[in-house]
Amino acid sequence: MLVLVAPGQGAQTPGFLTEWLDFPGVRGALEAWSDAAGLDLIRYGTEAGAEEIRDTAVAQPLLVAAGMASASMLFDDPADLPRKVGAVAGHSVGEFTAASLAGVLPHEEALRLVRTRGLAMAEAAAVTETGMAALLGGDPDVTVAHLEKLGLTPANINGAGQIVAAGTKEQLAALEADKPEGVRKVVALKVAGAFHTHHMAPAVESLAKAAAEARGTGDPKITYVSNKDGQAVAAGTEVLERLVGQVANPVRWDLCMETFKELGVTALIEVCPGGTLTGLAKRALPGVKTLALKSPADLDAARELIAEQSA
Repeated sequence: MLVLVAPGQGAQTPGFLTEWLDFPGVRGALEAWSDAAGLDLIRYGTEAGAEEIRDTAVAQPLLVAAGMASASMLFDDPADLPRKVGAVAGHSVGEFTAASLAGVLPHEEALRLVRTRGLAMAEAAAVTETGMAALLGGDPDVTVAHLEKLGLTPANINGAGQIVAAGTKEQLAALEADKPEGVRKVVALKVAGAFHTHHMAPAVESLAKAAAEARGTGDPKITYVSNKDGQAVAAGTEVLERLVGQVANPVRWDLCMETFKELGVTALIEVCPGGTLTGLAKRALPGVKTLALKSPADLDAARELIAEQSA
């Protein structure tokens, strides 16, 4: 079974959409999605520097657009996606990409909501100086208990020996000085705030209002695996509800990968800008074939993998 996954914030790099514009239909789609988001996605994806695209309000719609555009290049017929993909999931904002690919949200509606999400999260992050840091190694239970002792939230439990802590700058400084037993390294992440924590509660309210006006919500046509608890969600209304609440709740990517195992995953493709989630899968899902769409140069290999899984 083939699983299609979408990365979260931090995967973007300057100019990463440039080569994709050479494909028929991509420029037109990005223009339409730019109108929906109220953001020039083409400029940000081709000309903007690292600081500009690090802005939460820019990075989030940019990543969702990139994921949707690259996924569309995998299949000659759009109807092949629900026929040949067994499950979809996304990490953090990548959940919007996954929801759109599953048919829960029209592409334009996904971009409208994700722009609201990014703006609201940026505003919430500006209230208190907060951040995030990745912890590599160690026992998850020991690490989580240590983080809670310091007042930090385990905002991303990614599996494969990686947990991301989030909290105030003072709490993160305390973590750097007092690492959990067994943790090899603490790496500060280049993000604007403590995402997926109580610090994002105001953003949940803003996104909930926008989601209440969402148009065209449907039930998933592909098994949709949620960050909340790794469970497959069958109702579009519940997917939307979870997308809203997830802004202030931890990402359980470890549980998503456990569900992939239970579903019988044999191959995993990560849409553009791929790399992060395939890296986790290589460690947590031994024997599963993985492929990251980093550029159009990866398309042929991805199509071959899809054909192999469909045979």
